[in-house]
Amino acid sequence: MKPLNNNGDFFKSQTFIKLLLFFFISVTFFYLGQHYSSNNNQSLIFYSSKQSPFSFTVSLSPNFNKHFNVSSLLNDTVLETDEKKLEPPERGDPPPPPPPAVQRMGVIDENGVMSDDFEVGEVGESEVEWESENRTESVEGESSKFRVKKFGVCDMSLRDYIPCLDNVEVIRKLESSEKGEKFERHCPDKDRGLNCLVPSPKGYRTPIPWPRSRDEVWFSNVPHARLAEDKGGQNWITVDKDKFKFPGGGTQFIHGADKYLDQISEMLPDIAFGHHTRVALDVGCGVASFGAYLMSRNVLTMSVAPKDVHENQIQFALERGVPAMVAAFATHRLLYPSQAFELIHCSRCRINWTRDDGILLLEINRMLRGGGYFAWAAQPVYKHEPLLEQQWEEMVNLTTRLCWNLVKKEGYIAIWQKPTDNTCYLEREPGTQPPLCETDDDPDNVWYVNLKACITRLPETGYGVNITSWPARLQNPPDRLQSIQIDAYISRKELFKAESKYWNEIIESYVRALHWKNFKLRNVLDMKAGFGGFAAALIDNKLDCWVMNVVPVSGSNTLPVIYDRGLLGVMHDWCEPFDTYPRTYDLLHANGLFSVEKKRCNVSTIMLEMDRILRPGGHVYIRDTLAVMDELQAVGNAIGWHVTIRETSEGPHASYKILTCDKRRK
Repeated sequence: MKPLNNNGDFFKSQTFIKLLLFFFISVTFFYLGQHYSSNNNQSLIFYSSKQSPFSFTVSLSPNFNKHFNVSSLLNDTVLETDEKKLEPPERGDPPPPPPPAVQRMGVIDENGVMSDDFEVGEVGESEVEWESENRTESVEGESSKFRVKKFGVCDMSLRDYIPCLDNVEVIRKLESSEKGEKFERHCPDKDRGLNCLVPSPKGYRTPIPWPRSRDEVWFSNVPHARLAEDKGGQNWITVDKDKFKFPGGGTQFIHGADKYLDQISEMLPDIAFGHHTRVALDVGCGVASFGAYLMSRNVLTMSVAPKDVHENQIQFALERGVPAMVAAFATHRLLYPSQAFELIHCSRCRINWTRDDGILLLEINRMLRGGGYFAWAAQPVYKHEPLLEQQWEEMVNLTTRLCWNLVKKEGYIAIWQKPTDNTCYLEREPGTQPPLCETDDDPDNVWYVNLKACITRLPETGYGVNITSWPARLQNPPDRLQSIQIDAYISRKELFKAESKYWNEIIESYVRALHWKNFKLRNVLDMKAGFGGFAAALIDNKLDCWVMNVVPVSGSNTLPVIYDRGLLGVMHDWCEPFDTYPRTYDLLHANGLFSVEKKRCNVSTIMLEMDRILRPGGHVYIRDTLAVMDELQAVGNAIGWHVTIRETSEGPHASYKILTCDKRRK
C-alpha cells in the first residue's frame, strides 16, 4: 500500500470506506438488538466461539454487564420464563460434572419390554453385617416421628400360644364341635390381640441342626413328655436324658418310615419319589416321620394335624426341621390350592372320610393333582371285622363315585389314583352323588371358605395335570401361570423367569457376603412369595433348608404356580396370626409386604407375630419402600431385635431399602 500524502486522500481511501461501513452496520445491529430485547425477555446473543479457550459473548440491552455461557445454554437448552430468570455462572467456576451413568436394575428394558437381561449388583461384605448395635427407639422420619414403647414379655403360660387356635373364650361359646369346629381358626378381636413377646421355655437351647434334628431334639425346647408316654410303644418318640429321640416309626409303620416308603415304592413303581412325585400331604402326621424320611428322596411333604389331644405333634415336627402346619379337616377348606399334591397320605389319621356324603374326601380330591395318588393305611383295609368291613365297603363305594381307581391293595395299604380329566365324571349316571361343582366355583379360593360337597372339576385345558418331573419343573414356567389373575397379560413367562433370575443373583450375593451357609438355616418362611423365586433360589444355591411360601390374601393367588414348581405354600392374611407354634422359623423374609399391608392393619401387629414364630437367634430380612422403613425400625427396636437399615445395591437414591434384624438369644 502507498503512503497517504494528505488528509483528503485518507477520506477517499478504502480503509476509511471500510470503517464507515462497519460503523453503519454496528449501529443497525444496535437498534435491532434494542428493538428485540425490549420486546422479549430473552436477550439477543450475537456471537459465540466454542473453539476459543474463553467462551465470550456479546449481549446488548437490557442485559448490559451480564455474561452468558453460550455453550452451556445451547447444550442444556434452558428456556427462561417470566417467573424464573437464568442466573449466570460466576467467572472461573469449573463446569459441572457429567451425570453418573444409569445402570438399569429392573426387568423392563429401554423399549418398555419385559426382559430378564438385568443385573442385581454386588453386596459388599463390609455392608452386610447381620449383627449391629441396636438403634434408638425413637426414629425421626422426614415428616413424622415414630415412638414405640418397648414391648414386655408375656406370661410363661403363653410360651406355646397360637392365638387363633387357643382362643378358649370363643371356643367355649361354639354351638357345636361335632364336626371339629373347635380345631379351626377362631382369632381374637383386634383390640384383644397379642401385645407382648412370647417367652421361650426355661433352658431353651439353640436347636440341633439338620440332618441330626431329624433324629433328636432338645427336651428343653419342647418340654412335653405326654406324647412320648402315649406313643413310645409305637416308635414315634422316646425320651433319652436331655433329648427327645425319633426312631422313625408310626402307628402303622412301627418298623420305620424308610421301610414303609420302600413298600409303597414296590407296590407302585410309577409313584417315582423325587421325580414324578415331588410334593406330598401327610394327614394326621404325628411327629412327621413320614415327611422327614421323604426328604432324603427329594420329596417335600406338608405334614398337618390338629391341635388335639396330641397337641404338640406339629411342634415336634417343626423342631425336627420338617415342613408342618396345624390344620384340621372340619368345616372349612384347607389353605392349599387345587391340584397341589401328587400324593396325599393318611396312616391311621382318625378321620371318617365317608361322613356327610364324603365331604372330607372331596376336599382331598380338590387338593390332589390330576393323576395323583391317595394312600390309606388303616384297619378297614386289612382287618376282617363286621364294622371295619362295612367301613371299607363305604370307602370303596365313595371312591368309585369319585372316579378314583383302586390301583393297589397290599397288606394294610390301599392306593387310589385320581383321573386326569372329567370324562369319567360326565359319564356317570344322572343323579349320581356327589355332583360336580358349578362351573363358576373357584377351587383355589380357600380363605375362610366352607367345604363343598361336590367334585372339583379338572381344567379342560389340562392345566395342573401336565407338569414336568422334578427337578426340571422348578424353573419351567407352568401352564397354570396363564390362569393367575395378575396385571401381565402377555409377558407372564418373562416375568416368571425374571423373578427367578432376580432372586437367584441376590441369594448368590448373600451366600458370598453374608455367609448364609454358616447360618445353618433350616425352617424358612417367605411372607410374600410371588411365584416362589426366593425359595427356588435357595435350592439353586444348595442351601439345605425348606421354605413355607406364604401368599397373602391381599394380592394375586399365585399358590398354584408355587406348587407346580415343586414347592410348598399356604394362603394367609397377615392381619391375623399364623397357624404355627412359637419359635419355629430360622429366617423370615418379607419383600414389599408392609407397604401393602400397612393400609389394612397395624405394622406392630405383624411384627409381633413375626417375633412369636421366629426362633431366638433367628433372622428377619425386610425389603420395602422408604415410606415404611422408619416405622419398621422403631417397632423392631421396641421388640428388642438388633436392627439395621441398609441401602440396596441400587444406591442411596433407590426407592426402597433393606431392614435386617436379629432376634436375641435368650
